[in-house]
Amino acid sequence: MANYNPKSLKAEEFIHDAEILETLEYAEQNKRNLALVDEILNKARPRKTPAGCVCLGLTHREASVLLACDIPEKVEEIYRIAEETKLAFYGNRIVMFAPLYLSNYCVNGCLYCPYHMTNKHITRKQLTQEEIRREVIALQDMGHKRLAIEAGEDPVRNPIEYILESIQTIYSINHKNGAIRRVNVNIAATTVENYRLLKEAGIGTYILFQETYHKQSYLELHPTGPKHNYDYHTEAMDRAMEGGIDDVGLGVLFGLERYKYEFAGLIMHAEHLEAVHGVGPHTISVPRVKHADDIDPDVFDNSIPDETFAKIIACIRLAVPYTGMIISTRESQQVREQTLRLGVSQISGASRTSVGGYTEPERPHDSEQFDVADQRTLDEVVCWLMENGHIPSFCTACYREGRTGDRFMSLCKSGQILNCCHPNALMTLTEYLVDYASTHTKEIGFALIEKELARIPNEKAQTLARQNIADIKNSNRRDFRF
Repeated sequence: MANYNPKSLKAEEFIHDAEILETLEYAEQNKRNLALVDEILNKARPRKTPAGCVCLGLTHREASVLLACDIPEKVEEIYRIAEETKLAFYGNRIVMFAPLYLSNYCVNGCLYCPYHMTNKHITRKQLTQEEIRREVIALQDMGHKRLAIEAGEDPVRNPIEYILESIQTIYSINHKNGAIRRVNVNIAATTVENYRLLKEAGIGTYILFQETYHKQSYLELHPTGPKHNYDYHTEAMDRAMEGGIDDVGLGVLFGLERYKYEFAGLIMHAEHLEAVHGVGPHTISVPRVKHADDIDPDVFDNSIPDETFAKIIACIRLAVPYTGMIISTRESQQVREQTLRLGVSQISGASRTSVGGYTEPERPHDSEQFDVADQRTLDEVVCWLMENGHIPSFCTACYREGRTGDRFMSLCKSGQILNCCHPNALMTLTEYLVDYASTHTKEIGFALIEKELARIPNEKAQTLARQNIADIKNSNRRDFRF
């Protein structure tokens, strides 16, 4: 076997099985090594400097030690530092988005996904451009500004041309005061040339879940179809970045393989992107295996309890402090509430995981990718977030101002995010409250905005934000941004 090399472009060298196994052994041997645990925790703490807040992050070995640590007071300290880190770089803002399923036609045989080609129970659908238009208007009428489009892998039914046309359709729709300002894309691994086309189409983040970093398990879980190629799939983010996409999103499907193995592989992948491209993942998603049509999560014997899930999220936050973390409606309100504190910075709201689901009066189940645990409306989610002291943000300014990749990271690391993202969040929240919110949500929201405006440190930025918010309230002017 080749040596571990985070700068290599070969999957088995930057996700190195022997290195992961040695890491897990090292973590197990040192999980109660108080001196080492304290040293790692001290390294993880955010520090204020004249240039802004600094966080060193943790290596995959250091983070794995913390994940393995079972000393109760040290686990609580992990949680405290994770919360400090999240607040230092993302504040109390929570970015809102919704998935939009374009097609569930798929040629793969993934054992954990109901879209697998041998599932004869699921209703197969592909949205036409007119159906996409109706779905987008329904999402705009809720108040959404950011979408993540999803499609099964089918080179004939879902070619890149269909994806590109769909993106163009989504961006073209302006309904009342609604507009989708950013489309993120979660589709199968593809070529450098296709990634260039996605970049030219104006996408935000390219998202691709690894599912599992354990190669043997990966091959067994993907027995047929193009997704069976572990190396091609694992090396996709390097091709995406070569194609000009500088914001990429990682993720594993927790429950397919041992969580400590997946955790180490995930952090190693982030380290690889940093080593090769100079910038780590823009986001990391943390889905867990859930029930779906023709899929029983009990078949997978690596499911993880909520307590362990929370610890994974806290340790990811400490390892990659500048990376956005996403949790979906797969998880319950209770789980989402806990993980928001520990590191999550983006959540979906009012999601429907079926093709064409947003235009249906009742939530359809015949083409869902997974069961949705949190079925609240967007207004209910927004109100809940604000009642818990969070600012729901519909902001997409960084993408449209060119603050992506290393430019976003430098803004985050310098501490200037309070003068930029904070007012943008308040202005987009004002848009939501004026255009879409219930009376109760409006009352809570406007009171929160008034309080949060005072936290913008730059006086000129605060004054301008107040003026823009007044304009939003008193006119149809929208889309102010710093």
